[in-house]
Amino acid sequence: MDPFTFVFGGGAAGVEQAQNHFRGYGQGAQGYAKRFGASYADTVAGTFIGSAILPSFLKQDPRYFYKGTGNKPSRFLYAIANSVICKGDNGRWQANYSNILGNLAAGGISSLYYPAQDRDGAELTFENAGIGIGASAIANLVQEFVIRKLTPKLPNTAPAKP
Repeated sequence: MDPFTFVFGGGAAGVEQAQNHFRGYGQGAQGYAKRFGASYADTVAGTFIGSAILPSFLKQDPRYFYKGTGNKPSRFLYAIANSVICKGDNGRWQANYSNILGNLAAGGISSLYYPAQDRDGAELTFENAGIGIGASAIANLVQEFVIRKLTPKLPNTAPAKP
């Protein structure tokens, strides 16, 4: 139960509602609730597949590890890059297939519950996968720059090496 997932899902649903994206859901509270449910389901499916199932098969560790050192631009790039690269069980950097394929799988699954008129080929799958990867990058930025400030009682030691 990650509060960020609810906030992101609510924000995405609000933008979709304002733009009347996925018109088959309609407008009003019912349309917003359907958009929110679809957005939340996309996030949960992508997280479950990309952070639990695929990492065990692909021998990857897609978790984000706080950098905390260096200048702000290097920390920013590190956080963004970690949505598409990660350490493997062998300790080497590699493409974050778990996150990428997890979000593609969630995008594919989403074609089961999005309105029929919006399921035009693979476009919805890739759009939702891109949103999922972008959401991972934003979550990494929040962890790098915000979360540490909200937990001032943590010991002021060097961050763990990923």
